[in-house]
Amino acid sequence: MDRRLERLERELMLVARCSVLTPRDRKSQGTAAQEGGEPPEPAAAAEARTEPCTPTRLDRSGYLLLSRLDAEGAMSIGQLADALQLDVSTVNRQTGALLRAGLVERIPDPDGGLARKLRVTAQGADRMAAERTCRQTDLSRLLESWPPEDVARLEDVLTRFNREVERQEGRAWPREPGEAGRPPE
Repeated sequence: MDRRLERLERELMLVARCSVLTPRDRKSQGTAAQEGGEPPEPAAAAEARTEPCTPTRLDRSGYLLLSRLDAEGAMSIGQLADALQLDVSTVNRQTGALLRAGLVERIPDPDGGLARKLRVTAQGADRMAAERTCRQTDLSRLLESWPPEDVARLEDVLTRFNREVERQEGRAWPREPGEAGRPPE
């Protein structure tokens, strides 16, 4: 296999686990570290990174589901499962947590269908906006030493990659008008 593809696959896997993009409960990590896992993170580093974004953060699935509902509007469990390529039972469990937290609500299908749909509540929109701000702040800190043209190049390449995945899978992520990504410079 091509070594570049091996390295690329590894880097994409590492991006997927990145705590900047997928926050984790630091308390439980401290316990795991004491039981022979990774060494605990220095307190100052953890505090500096999480300070502006406490106390509650959305987990990866909650943020992804709220983002999709925000971008596309009300959707049924089946539509969400199809859009995210997940099992209906997985989406049902994940949306159940969002319902209990008051971040989404069930509504009758606006188009008159039988299936009820899920819609982001005002509280859910606020939590999602706060989470997005936290993630952008974390990314800003992470990339603060990068030249602006490198950040733009990273954005362009990731956008191109995601659009190709969406094209091949036939599942486009809804984007704002004009959010097509810039052509390479």
